[in-house]
Amino acid sequence: MTLDGEALEQLRKRARSGGADKYHAANAAKGKLFARERVALLVDEGSFVEDGLYANALAEGLPADGVVTGTATIDGRQVCLMANDSTVKAGSWGARTVEKIIRIIERAYGAGVPMVYLVDSAGARITDQVDLFPGRRGAGKIFWNQVRASGSIPQVCALFGPSAAGGAYIPAFCDVVALVDGNASMYLGSDRMVEMVTGEKTTLEAMGGAKVHTAESGVGHFLCKTEADALDVVKTYLSYLPANWTQAPPTAPAVAASAKADLAALVPASERQAFDMRRYVKGLLDEGSFFEIQALWAKELTIGFGRLDGQVVGVVGNNSMFKGGVLFVDSADKATRFVQLCDAFNVPLLFLSDVPGFMVGSAVEKQGIIRHGAKMITAISEATVPKICVVVRKAYGAGLYAMAGPGFEPDATIALPSAKIAVMGAEAAVNAVYANKIAAIADEDERAAFVAAKRAEYEQDIDVVRLASELVVDAIVEPHDLRTELVRRFAAARTKDRHFSRRRHGVTPV
Repeated sequence: MTLDGEALEQLRKRARSGGADKYHAANAAKGKLFARERVALLVDEGSFVEDGLYANALAEGLPADGVVTGTATIDGRQVCLMANDSTVKAGSWGARTVEKIIRIIERAYGAGVPMVYLVDSAGARITDQVDLFPGRRGAGKIFWNQVRASGSIPQVCALFGPSAAGGAYIPAFCDVVALVDGNASMYLGSDRMVEMVTGEKTTLEAMGGAKVHTAESGVGHFLCKTEADALDVVKTYLSYLPANWTQAPPTAPAVAASAKADLAALVPASERQAFDMRRYVKGLLDEGSFFEIQALWAKELTIGFGRLDGQVVGVVGNNSMFKGGVLFVDSADKATRFVQLCDAFNVPLLFLSDVPGFMVGSAVEKQGIIRHGAKMITAISEATVPKICVVVRKAYGAGLYAMAGPGFEPDATIALPSAKIAVMGAEAAVNAVYANKIAAIADEDERAAFVAAKRAEYEQDIDVVRLASELVVDAIVEPHDLRTELVRRFAAARTKDRHFSRRRHGVTPV
């Protein structure tokens, strides 16, 4: 077929217009943008170069085969991206769709640039399953490429609609996922399939909606009100990370911490009184720089990126406002993945410890708390980026290990003057050692005096000055000096040797 300029322009126009008008109208009624509008909002103006525009051009009703792929810049930095077009067969996958997605991931990996996924897809076209599903360049190759690229280049997903069946694994293999509330969903089987297989009556929203995945399952990381918010998450996330694993994170102009933050006043003297570690983090970092990740899930642990004097750091902090800051199965998983993310992309780690330890009891034991705790401790051990542990208030039991305590080769263990490090807290320790003797004291006042005396002995035994004198901690730092101390110590650790072990890889306690 020979095309003149006008015919080619018509072909190009049809490919770029997406599906029928009624599908565009239906999406607009749900507050959904056209795939190409999403791309235009995300990338720098005029920077997008499209690949595969004419995929399936000879077929009827399959413009670009339902997916937009290409390269662009975001804030001047190169990226590769794909965007499902849900006006074309609900964004479902055909053979050319799959090939385009595979090619753009391979290009991102080969070029060493971030890969962005703008997902809105009903999954595979069953009518085309032989062509797209089982072969060497079938849908499985998408996930193989994502796994190969993981930790080599940043991969970030914004989810605007469904991500169904096998397609649900595209978000799952990304570093982070931003979901638009009310429209985004992830599920392996539809509500109809679930009822047919299990008898359970449910809905897509109840089973795999945005709130479920950001607050309960932990598969999602950001709950967004609008599509523009989700695209902003993509931009902000990438602003903290290098283009690939061989580079350092991008620096920014140094900004002072908030003048309103009084770190000493934020931490109550009593262990029984909770405080919000998020406020502490914001008062410590460059003002306005804290970017919290998974804020709605496993809230007893706070994680996110921030900057200290313009330099990117990853923060892991126990938050006693939720479940007393105790580590549970989900919070152990949350920490594990974030620590691995930071280590992959050369982001130094700051641990802010106020941890009573891991949760105990039959419920968590059946959930595998030991296995999940071991996974977290494995990630801490294997992380070779600069890492500093600050004992803000307490570090008890295996919680000390999970928060990069002295045995895990942190570049420094810093204690605030009120810090305590011990196998357990004074109250629990006295009860463990003297339970029978306490029970045998009949007089109430005498019993109280005995307990108080033993607690005082225990507190003296774990006194922070003693810990410093025994070189358990490297420094005792006043709260108002902590930021300056961290800036200097991270700078000193920037060129550290990052070799860890003589092996191919460890065997993770998954």
